Amino acid sequence: MPPAAKNPPRRAPFARGSTEQRIFFVATATGDSRVNVSPKGMDSLKVLDANRIAWLNVTGSGNETSAHVQQAPRMTIMFCAFDGPPLILRAYGKARVIHPGDPEWNDLHATFNPLPGARQIFDVAIDLVQSSCGMAVPKFSYVGDRELLNNWATHQGIEGVRQYWTEKNQLSIDAIPTHIVEKSG
Repeated sequence: MPPAAKNPPRRAPFARGSTEQRIFFVATATGDSRVNVSPKGMDSLKVLDANRIAWLNVTGSGNETSAHVQQAPRMTIMFCAFDGPPLILRAYGKARVIHPGDPEWNDLHATFNPLPGARQIFDVAIDLVQSSCGMAVPKFSYVGDRELLNNWATHQGIEGVRQYWTEKNQLSIDAIPTHIVEKSG
């Protein structure tokens, strides 16, 4: 049995204001897939209450998170303080994938600022929040958001984005189906 952790995880509600960094990281895996860790940005994360986070996923080159969550709903969201006092915050929970064709899409999507190419919302029930010191995380200054993905999705239009989903987003790198085409209406 491993020794007890110095700073054991705490069951704590996820606090509003804990998401002030401009970047967060999402980690998922199935029982036998590769572990996927994705950096996320834009104005795509909402703290819905003390134990629930939602984030709006936009079209990208892969769709690993969706494929994983549909088979194994475990998700970890990590925040790092890159300026101000050092802190790493991890929120562990069970996620659901909500597609544009799902009944709850419209209500949940309305809580976000519109982003071109939006393809899924991940609704995460947080069951554990853990903080660690973050003293070795380097300091970075926020310069600005990249507009490349927004510009690409706007240029493609809805039909072009859906065609991209058909060509590039239906399977994970481990050949796990994402169901994006049939569940997006």
